[in-house]
Amino acid sequence: MLLDRIQEHLEAIYGVRCELKVSDHLVDADAARALGGRGDREELFVHEAGDALELGLFVRSDAPGFDGFCEATEGVSHFMYLVRAAELGRHVSLLELEAQAEIDKFATCALLGWRHGDVRTLHERLFDRVRYRPDLSRDERWRYEEANRIARGYCRRLVELVLERRLEPLLSELRETYRMGAEAKLLRLSGA
Repeated sequence: MLLDRIQEHLEAIYGVRCELKVSDHLVDADAARALGGRGDREELFVHEAGDALELGLFVRSDAPGFDGFCEATEGVSHFMYLVRAAELGRHVSLLELEAQAEIDKFATCALLGWRHGDVRTLHERLFDRVRYRPDLSRDERWRYEEANRIARGYCRRLVELVLERRLEPLLSELRETYRMGAEAKLLRLSGA
C-alpha cells in the first residue's frame, strides 16, 4: 500500500520507527464525515481518552499524480509526527504539525528524485504555486500560510545539499530538526 511505503520512506529519512502502521488507522469518507470532517481531503482525526490516543486518517484513494502523492505524504507525516510526540509525552502545535508536513513533502520528493529530479522546480511547485481552500477560517489560513513560509525558507537551505548530492549532511540536518522540541524547531525553521 502506498501509505505504508511513504511511512517506511519517512522512517528511513528520519531514522525513526513509528510503532503504529498508518494503514491500520485509515477511515473512509463516510467515517470521516461521521467524525466531523469533510471527507474530501486528507484529515487526521485525534481523540484523547485518558492516557489513550485514538487516531484515524482519511486520505483520498483517488487523488491523482503529484498532488495525490503529496496529500498522502502530508497525512502520513501528520500521523507519524503525532504518534512520536505522544510517545515522548510532548505537545504539538498545529503550526508545527503543518510545517513538518511541508518539509516531509519536500524531503520525500527530493530524495525519491535524487538522481533525476529538478529540486529547484520541486521547491517552487511545493512552496510558490500554492492555493488555499477558500473555506478556511482566518486562523486556519494564517496557520497554513505561516507553515508554508517557514518550511519554504528551511527547504530552500536544503536545496544546495540536494544539488551537491550531499546525502549524509542532508539526512543529518533533517533528523536533527525533526527531533527538536516545538519552540527550538520553529526558531530553526525560521532561520533564527
